[in-house]
Amino acid sequence: MKILIVGSGGREHAIAMAVKKSPKADKIYCAPGNAGIAQIAECVPIGAMEFDKLTAFAIEKAIDLVVIGMDDPLCGGIVDVMEEAHLKVFGPKKAAAILEGSKAFSKDLMKKYNIPTAAYETFTDADAALSYLETAKLPIVLKADGLALGKGVLICNTLEEAKDGVRTIMQDKKFGDAGNTLVIEEFMTGREVSVLTFVDGSHFAVMTSAQDHKRAGDGDTGLNTGGMGTFSPSPFYTKEIDEICRRMIYQPTVDAMRSEGREYKGVIFFGLMLTDDGPKVLEYNARFGDPEAQVVLPRMQTDIIDVFEACIDGTLDRIDLTFEDNAAVCVVLASDGYPVSYEKGYPITGFEHFDNSEYYCYHAGTAEKDGRIVTNGGRVLGITAKGNDLKEARKKAYEATEWIHFENKYMRHDIGKAIDEA
Repeated sequence: MKILIVGSGGREHAIAMAVKKSPKADKIYCAPGNAGIAQIAECVPIGAMEFDKLTAFAIEKAIDLVVIGMDDPLCGGIVDVMEEAHLKVFGPKKAAAILEGSKAFSKDLMKKYNIPTAAYETFTDADAALSYLETAKLPIVLKADGLALGKGVLICNTLEEAKDGVRTIMQDKKFGDAGNTLVIEEFMTGREVSVLTFVDGSHFAVMTSAQDHKRAGDGDTGLNTGGMGTFSPSPFYTKEIDEICRRMIYQPTVDAMRSEGREYKGVIFFGLMLTDDGPKVLEYNARFGDPEAQVVLPRMQTDIIDVFEACIDGTLDRIDLTFEDNAAVCVVLASDGYPVSYEKGYPITGFEHFDNSEYYCYHAGTAEKDGRIVTNGGRVLGITAKGNDLKEARKKAYEATEWIHFENKYMRHDIGKAIDEA
């Protein structure tokens, strides 16, 4: 089979490596890809939002399966465009991707179908939002309605912080049109867990759990980022919690989307908060998480192409989805100054140490320049290691971060520290 992966980050590198393991994969293309993906796939200089060019390329190369990694093209309707051209595509259509594309939609869906989540209100007028805050209970959470690269969520501890947040999102438009609508919701406390599921329209299959670290600094300080590291599985996601989530969250979400005429096929990422009142949904994403994919996919035993095809064909209930009985930890190596401002173009060394069986180096923001791989983004690399348990995987991952060298290298030093508290 000829496979085309759309995207350019660490998530797409992880998908490409999982696809490469399949005996069904004869040729892998990636658009636009990065310097790491280029080592295992043919990278094509077409942007993820250039739907017509991507479709024409897929037809020209007789691509058998297209895998959409990123949220922007999914929410923009790339699956609809490609399916109209009779291409086989893994990912939700535009009408289903709204599950991630609009937080207001997803909150309303959960309310309508009694899926547990935080209490909330939605605003399109900044003055109305500011007025509401005067009587709201603090701390409180502000969410830009649309896509904001994982950074459009503000947790505000004081009224002044909250008001500043409203102005930042709705009036200053820090996240662009994503801030036209604002969701204000109650602040939930508990352990945060990410659970990725494959979905075929009617059935779901749960992948292994993970936990992301969004804040830029140690101790969950600093600004929100796209993710500074993650571990899998989460020791807090027990068998009992899994059973509750399957019954009250996962299947009801799949059924709700079908009932709304928005049949969902692809990956649903469930961001969960394990509260004293039980698990509740923090957010939905319409694709593999990044960097969650970098700890989930290396542990996956089932042929990923078989799963992709089952999701498309509506036969996911026939797939035996299995994962290794071990653990993985990913530490993101970023450019100092991320997520605000940072420099690019620094040469990177140390790649030769990684064997892609116990140690993985996923490229996120890299490029090739004059025959050398250089930094080309805020999040540069995801260093993943597997171990018999989380503590071993964490130790190995941090050891592996020392193998990589580039100027302005920055990372958190407490990824998976919660493991020690479990």
